[in-house]
Amino acid sequence: IQQHPLWVQREQAKREVPQELKGWKIGIGVAAGGWSGGTEPAAALCRLEQDGTFNVVVGSVDVSGSDTSFALIAAQELSLPASAVYVTHDNTDSMPYSGLSAGSKTTYTVGAAVLAAAREARSQFLAIAAEMLEASADDLELREGRIQVKGVPEKYITFQQIAANTMRFGAPYEPVYGRGRSAIRVPSPAFAAHLVRVAVDPETGEVRVLDYVAAQDVGRAINPAEVEGQIHGGVVQGIGWALFEGMTYDDDGQLLTSTLMDYALPLGKDVPTITPLVVEVPSDLGPYGARGVGEPPVVPVAAAIANAIKDAVGARVTQIPMTPERVLASIQGNDSRE
Repeated sequence: IQQHPLWVQREQAKREVPQELKGWKIGIGVAAGGWSGGTEPAAALCRLEQDGTFNVVVGSVDVSGSDTSFALIAAQELSLPASAVYVTHDNTDSMPYSGLSAGSKTTYTVGAAVLAAAREARSQFLAIAAEMLEASADDLELREGRIQVKGVPEKYITFQQIAANTMRFGAPYEPVYGRGRSAIRVPSPAFAAHLVRVAVDPETGEVRVLDYVAAQDVGRAINPAEVEGQIHGGVVQGIGWALFEGMTYDDDGQLLTSTLMDYALPLGKDVPTITPLVVEVPSDLGPYGARGVGEPPVVPVAAAIANAIKDAVGARVTQIPMTPERVLASIQGNDSRE
């Protein structure tokens, strides 16, 4: 954040008022926050199919692309392309226990079980390949979807051959069926630092977010596109909390914002260009060092926007959503907490 042009050139950025916002005040705000993440035991399966592909079986649901992360974890461990790994999940009566599917824990906990299952499957098929190739398992390597003897690339077998020798009448070997479990007891907190530029109308209190930069320690970005998508989504959700979303009641306690016709949410025009900055400081416990990603980007948003409003017009708003009425009241010296 300190090295980003929006911060380095912040004084110039505050002077650059968009033409349609002439007369508005520009402010820059920074905030940091974190989320501890969740822990819960989980189990997973990894089995070889007859066509040489692998199927990862989990009890979680696909939370913002977590299935893709599981496929990538297993593919990495099995030295296969991700296209050769499929993820299956069904109801909890038949699937392995995976715990709650939620932000900041699914890849961290279930992914660890998937990694363990893939490692067991790898150990099983290497033992089979060693016997079929009459070599030591330590002398084998995985290359381009086949298991070969190190230094003797012409001496190899394919996963289809292993499948044929483990899933047919009279097959001499047991099916490749890796089982993995995890019980991570310690969370791996994830922290984010945000930088935002806003415009404030001093006459009405309206606030518009112009630019947003979100840096976050994700541990290890197993699926970079998914990680950036989570950061984008978290920032947008945070903008909603900061400026629009609120439960309003009348004097009789009746909720006035009970439907999406009344409950304000950010629209496309309210969302600026969001620049995610992915920082990777590996966790000691997550699969390949991954940390939870889903919730940390929500945490600093309201504070960053509030700081930017203070920088723009000198008004310290302490209640969300920071509606135009509350911002204007703060500008005029009234109690913004009502």
